[in-house]
Amino acid sequence: MLIIQILLGGITRLSGSGLSITEWEVLTGTIPPLSESSWLLEFEKYKQTPQFRLLNTDFTLSDFKFIYFWEWIHRLWARLMGLVFAVGFVFFLLKKYFRKEMVRPLLILFLLGGLQGAVGWIMVASGLTGDAVYVKPTRLALHFILAMGLIGYTFWFALSLEIKKGAVLVNKKLHIITLSIVFVLCLQLLFGALMAGHKAAAAAATWPLIQERWIPVNFLQSSPAWINFIENKLTVHFVHRNLAFLLVVFLFIWSRLAAAEKESKLLQATRFLPVWLILLQAFLGILTVLSAVKIIPNHWGIFEWMAQLHQLVGLCLFLCMVFMLYLIRARKSFLTS
Repeated sequence: MLIIQILLGGITRLSGSGLSITEWEVLTGTIPPLSESSWLLEFEKYKQTPQFRLLNTDFTLSDFKFIYFWEWIHRLWARLMGLVFAVGFVFFLLKKYFRKEMVRPLLILFLLGGLQGAVGWIMVASGLTGDAVYVKPTRLALHFILAMGLIGYTFWFALSLEIKKGAVLVNKKLHIITLSIVFVLCLQLLFGALMAGHKAAAAAATWPLIQERWIPVNFLQSSPAWINFIENKLTVHFVHRNLAFLLVVFLFIWSRLAAAEKESKLLQATRFLPVWLILLQAFLGILTVLSAVKIIPNHWGIFEWMAQLHQLVGLCLFLCMVFMLYLIRARKSFLTS
């Protein structure tokens, strides 16, 4: 359900649907408009937003219904996840199916889910005032990174239940390298979200050069310099692209080091996955950038498909590296915990 929710979030962003529902109604918002008058009322609320007044002035009620659907299904799926979790948690708790050490991680998981919902609304609210036609890129990035943290935490907890301690490898050097790659990957995902928020793919729809240069002319045009890494489209694009090159190199080195470790059969059976995923991810990233010239506003085309696949494979790569980090430990102490 978390994977589907992240994909729904991607569709919501790519279809420009995130600002179609202007209110946060936890219970009543579950039911969409069911009559023509209700639809017209929601449409009138949307007409008050900067996105409609500055960007989508030609929208018909039919156009509005399309973007409303994706934002509604994104919110509905979040509510369903909360319901599935709450019902399952209470049922298993009352039946005493949980071991004592399982309760606390599940409560943390629930709190992380609630935080993600709150940040989601803060993100949407950032695009409903002033002259904003989209949500703020920094808040979009925060929403996405928290989603990755949530699914990563869930996956880690699942691994702790499924993988036997005898299958885990203790190798401090390889653990540090794996942890470093996870850090760089998280940074890469953060800049990917900033790319999406700034629509930065279209700012340099060429490869391998950016505006016929390896380093764009306006790389550090804003002052102070650090602000470019948040607000400058070309800087964000440059960093995202070059972090990808860095990850390809790191993962090939990691794969060679992992191949030398014969103690863990599980590692030997899965060590090739990160390399294949990063190569696929890089290839999809290139196609996404090159197809940015074909973007048509309010139309789902080749760029949107490439961007959505790029996000999905990025998610798979992240979960793969979480798996590797769980499998490769720095010391034996955890085995007795």
